[in-house]
Amino acid sequence: MGMTPRSERTLIVLRHAKSDWSGGEADIDRTLNPRGQSQAPDAGSWLAENVPAIDLAIVSPATRARATWALASAELNDSPEARIDDRAYAASVNDLLQIVRELPDELQNVILVAHNPGLEDLVYVLTGESVTLSTSALAVLGVPGPWSDLVASTAVLVTSGRASRAGLA
Repeated sequence: MGMTPRSERTLIVLRHAKSDWSGGEADIDRTLNPRGQSQAPDAGSWLAENVPAIDLAIVSPATRARATWALASAELNDSPEARIDDRAYAASVNDLLQIVRELPDELQNVILVAHNPGLEDLVYVLTGESVTLSTSALAVLGVPGPWSDLVASTAVLVTSGRASRAGLA
């Protein structure tokens, strides 16, 4: 155990980038459209400049979520382990809460790459604040104490928005 226990953890939620609705593929197989392919690296660049090094990425199995993380994480200084979690696809707020509560305490900074309405609902339940997460938008939450203790209204919304060259909007 270190000299100074760090109780503050960071949970970042990232909605997948803009996807293509034109094909006849199943929802889980939808790909990013050209706009989404440019949005995702912007999110990664913002993360690289504004949040501590990410220890783990938990990613929905949907093609659009995996592609978003691949493009975003390429912009990071250190690309963390990515874990595909089937529960993150079409997830309710309770599904997402369960995923986060299971995180080991040695992880300080975790990103969850998934979908609405689950992500917006998760931010609202944890912080009491409503955010709009458009495609490739993110929210950064401060989490006091262990992941397993995370319950309603225990996190703080640090910032949210969609990354662009100018910052978060």
